[in-house]
Amino acid sequence: MHLAEFQQQMATLYGERDRARGLARSFAWFTEECGELSRALFRGDHADREREFADVLAWLASLAEQADVDLATAAERYASGCPRCGSTPCGCGR
Repeated sequence: MHLAEFQQQMATLYGERDRARGLARSFAWFTEECGELSRALFRGDHADREREFADVLAWLASLAEQADVDLATAAERYASGCPRCGSTPCGCGR
């Protein structure tokens, strides 16, 4: 599934409910999912990590939709390499 398709799927599945919840509360849910991802990374198994990455991505797509941001367009920032130095891999030395 392409990123734009995923964002559209999340909007179809949850968009109305997420917009009613609002950006601030949706962001709170997103940060909660990030905490669950943290636990999965350090204490979970592979299936836990996949599930939590999916949940974080779903909430990110919801936030982007509510903020009128196309994730595929946003991702283009990195399409040609590091946005700071332009190199692939990054040559910034940070």
